[in-house]
Amino acid sequence: MYSFKERAIKILFTILAFSSMLFLAGIVFVLFKESFPLISEIKISNFVLGTHWYPTHEPAEFGVLPLILASLWVTAGALVVCVPLGIGTALYVYELAPLKQKQILKPVIEILGGIPSIVYGFFGMLIVAPFVQNLFNIPTGLCAFTASLILGIMAIPTVASISEDALSFVPNSFKEASYALGANRWQTLTKVIIPAAASGISTSVILGMSRIVGETMTVLMVSGGAAVIPKSFFDPVRPMTSAIAAEMGEAAVGSPHYHALFAIGLILFLITLVFNAAAEMISKKYRVKLGLDR
Repeated sequence: MYSFKERAIKILFTILAFSSMLFLAGIVFVLFKESFPLISEIKISNFVLGTHWYPTHEPAEFGVLPLILASLWVTAGALVVCVPLGIGTALYVYELAPLKQKQILKPVIEILGGIPSIVYGFFGMLIVAPFVQNLFNIPTGLCAFTASLILGIMAIPTVASISEDALSFVPNSFKEASYALGANRWQTLTKVIIPAAASGISTSVILGMSRIVGETMTVLMVSGGAAVIPKSFFDPVRPMTSAIAAEMGEAAVGSPHYHALFAIGLILFLITLVFNAAAEMISKKYRVKLGLDR
């Protein structure tokens, strides 16, 4: 028999658990509600595949393909930076770093993950962008390359911290069994430890990708803000998040421009949903492979 206190705590935690679902349902409802007026007026294909984003022109053009491609370009470039450096950092901290270095590196990584995005934005705008401009002799350093570099650095702590935690949760018996069979340190790390932690490592990459896709202030400051289809990483771009942040204050409530920005938010939500579904599929695949799930 549960006591009154235990039942009250159980009810409280049940309410808290289901409240997150209610918040999510509310967000989805608002996104669809505010996006529907625009979708009902123009074809979805024209909105998603349109190549011109001129919401204030007469007539206005709402083609978000340049914004989608900008987000994909910046995300791809940031992953090239954060995945090898983040996972490499996690492997070093887990396997190679002495105890004293671990005690220093772990807090430093956590601190880097807590730096506000606007600080990264200022750093990118004032330091990195002029350096990139001079290094590659391009018209402006505020471009997709700079945004990818800064976002990749921002995501390194997320990937490194979660990957290191995943590696640490691998039972020591796996490592001991590998050594007992004659495997060396490198073979044990690559053939046993990393595959066993693959679920957590893949989750860290997905979470890092989610932070990159959803980041607003940094890309608003360093990406250049040009709503055009990028032809190279050195072109100024305007990802979807920066478009929402830059234009929402100027869009009249209830106008097509206002509803178009909510539709962009809906696209971002769907992209994130796909990423999370992919992460869950990858995680389940490795759990089944290791016999941890059925």
